[in-house]
Amino acid sequence: MAVEGRTPEPAQPAGFRAFWARYSPLFVPILAVMTALVVGAVIIGMTGGDWLAAYIGLWQGAFGSPRALANTVIRSTPYIICGLAVALAFKAGLFNIGAEGQLYAGAMCAVVIGTMLQLPPILHIPMGIVAGAVGGAAWAAIAGILKARTGAHEVINTIMLNYIALRLTDWLIRSRQPLLLGDPLDTSSSRTPFIAESMRLPNIRLGETTALHAGILMAVILVFVVAWFLNRTTIGFELRTSGTNPNAAKYAGISVPKTIVLAMVLSGSLAGLAGAGEVMGVRYAVSTDFISGVGFDAIAVALLARSNPIGILFSGLLWGALLTGARLMQVRAGISIDVIRIIQALIIMFIAADQIVRWLYRIPQRKPGEEVLISKGWGG
Repeated sequence: MAVEGRTPEPAQPAGFRAFWARYSPLFVPILAVMTALVVGAVIIGMTGGDWLAAYIGLWQGAFGSPRALANTVIRSTPYIICGLAVALAFKAGLFNIGAEGQLYAGAMCAVVIGTMLQLPPILHIPMGIVAGAVGGAAWAAIAGILKARTGAHEVINTIMLNYIALRLTDWLIRSRQPLLLGDPLDTSSSRTPFIAESMRLPNIRLGETTALHAGILMAVILVFVVAWFLNRTTIGFELRTSGTNPNAAKYAGISVPKTIVLAMVLSGSLAGLAGAGEVMGVRYAVSTDFISGVGFDAIAVALLARSNPIGILFSGLLWGALLTGARLMQVRAGISIDVIRIIQALIIMFIAADQIVRWLYRIPQRKPGEEVLISKGWGG
């Protein structure tokens, strides 16, 4: 019976509702991206640009040639790995805003191993990877211990640790004191020495003139390792239980403070691996403008995938494609490159407010108890 004053929802076949109930977690993000592109096309048109030329340029700039594809994959790799870092913390009920600082910490540790040791590649490459993971883990552990021991909020701590990591990196690079990391051969004082050839990641050939580094293999492996860890191991279950209901976790005998520290350490190690991968596969040094914004954009990548590790592989590739194709899009359509940022913001908006997407496409609304837990950290 219809309730007075309310418009009844259109009747839908039972099979249709069952289909959407099962597959809407997959289709809603896809529809959110499509909707953002449509709204973006309207914005481009309102500014006098050619939206079709813009999107053709975006596609060709991201996937239109082997070189474009390689650039997209290379650009996506740190977003995928940092997205995993953020998602793992989300699963434990923590909001790790510090992936940027942890990335820098891992990158600097990789530089130390790459410039101060001379080893064969079979040893040097694994040591660089381990150093990156340890550096990121150690930096994240600070926030984890403060949260577990004092209740200090991880959002505030990780944001402040980001600033400390960036400023500390800048000082280490620009200083010419002994034992610090500035390159005496760099007259601009803007980077560390280059790492040894023996610690550089091997290339994967795409044709005769195009190659990408093996860091993408590390990213793909990490996607499946994190998925297995969270869903198939006892520790992963404890992390997820603590994130969903800390009181139930305590009742089950799980040490929540220990879980907080462990989650932050593991999250930081992943972010540190992203930094080490950039050093070993792309830049071979850390500069004062090394890589900016990846840690913050990784939050959007994780949200787009709803913290699903497999989904992060695709959302990271999407993020990299948008950034890689932006320049050709700008040239072809004569529009500002900031349009890409607008589209990214629209994607996140529609993902965060997925009820709008469900309403637009007549997907059954989620029940009140089915909201996706992002983080319980905001509650203190």
